Amino acid sequence: MRTEDRSLAALGLDGVPAQEPLLYPGRPITAPSLLTGDELLELDVRPLRLGEWFVEERAQEAAAQRRLDEALVDRGQAVTGRRHPVIAVGSNASPGQVTYKLTRLGIPAQVPMVPVEVRGVAVGCSGHISPAGYVAGTPYVDREATTRLVVTWLDATQLKAVDDTEFPDYRRAILPGDSFEMTMPSGERLGGAYIYFSAHGVLADPLTGRPRPGGGDQAELLAALLKDSPRLAELLGPDAESWVATAGADAAVREHGTRIFGEEGWVLPQTEFLTYLDDAPRPRLYDELPPLGGSLPPQG
Repeated sequence: MRTEDRSLAALGLDGVPAQEPLLYPGRPITAPSLLTGDELLELDVRPLRLGEWFVEERAQEAAAQRRLDEALVDRGQAVTGRRHPVIAVGSNASPGQVTYKLTRLGIPAQVPMVPVEVRGVAVGCSGHISPAGYVAGTPYVDREATTRLVVTWLDATQLKAVDDTEFPDYRRAILPGDSFEMTMPSGERLGGAYIYFSAHGVLADPLTGRPRPGGGDQAELLAALLKDSPRLAELLGPDAESWVATAGADAAVREHGTRIFGEEGWVLPQTEFLTYLDDAPRPRLYDELPPLGGSLPPQG
């Protein structure tokens, strides 16, 4: 068993796209893991339910294993069976971003994270500019695609917190496993999972008319958008650094840039996920939650 440093910093997974937009979507996990705030512990995959997989931990510099559900209970957290599987398409697959989203609200960042093969879903680019200034990813339905995506298991409080960072630009659907096959590393298939999809549609490649691939290097994406649209270049150019600095500082500029996406004819509507919609309004954790990257109001 391994006892090396499992801190996010040591693993190079501590980047936060909300604070450094050109890092988007951040580095995702690549193996089944338990996020515990500033650490990422390995999960030993078994041909069993997730809660019975083993967590590799350190105890007084020695490696030890415990079942995942036992490890969660010992930390005062909900077991896997009381959590919601949520497919992460963009930065929610990045441990640094997930930790930031939760801990800034005082919510423990104790989250199982597992790469899962999802059939019928591909990743594109949302048809809007996010509050942090980047162009985020969004899923879209492609029945021929099989995509490796990270599933996070969130408890009810964590799910509300993530909802608050996604709404109203994204909507939440629940994908049934019989229509969208989701296969765990253990071979188990999920019966269903939540997924967030953009309320602004998907950006199309102007040459092909097909969805522009998302989830890659943000600086390259923004440079390509600036090249393809003189109007965007005038508003946000000359480069990716100026784009995120200008857009991240001014909501009116973001709205203008988002309108240009539509006026260029680049935005494809998203309708396929509407059948599976499950995003009835829920109470916010904070009435005045600032955009990611901002600071929280003082709490009494």
